[in-house]
Amino acid sequence: MFQGSKKGKRNQIGAWGEEIAVVMLQKRGFRILERNHLRKWGEIDIIASKSRVIHFVEVKTVSYETKTLLNYAVAHETWRPEEQVHHFKLKKLYRVVETWIMENEYNGEWQLDIVAVRVVPREKYATWQYFDNIIE
Repeated sequence: MFQGSKKGKRNQIGAWGEEIAVVMLQKRGFRILERNHLRKWGEIDIIASKSRVIHFVEVKTVSYETKTLLNYAVAHETWRPEEQVHHFKLKKLYRVVETWIMENEYNGEWQLDIVAVRVVPREKYATWQYFDNIIE
């Protein structure tokens, strides 16, 4: 399923995580406006809207060899993909968000969300967690 270099495998796992996040958001009533909004200084994985609020969504995905390892990590909180949205990453995200807001002349409500996805590629299994409005 995932072949090639280690970086290529990471990119495929990340893309799978983004697909899962899109489906999850759509099932929750979000309208996807844009994906992989890229600027020189950063990228927003998903831009969505719901109830007149724009949601800038960062997706973090981590993979496991088996469901047992995934469940152990969740139960013992040994690896939380959302923790990869640290101060430096937030600064980059805010710069891209500000650019999007200016380019689209948007003056409504917005927020930054995280979707943490855990996958077991071999078993085609995944779990996700949505963190709403991480910075108030």
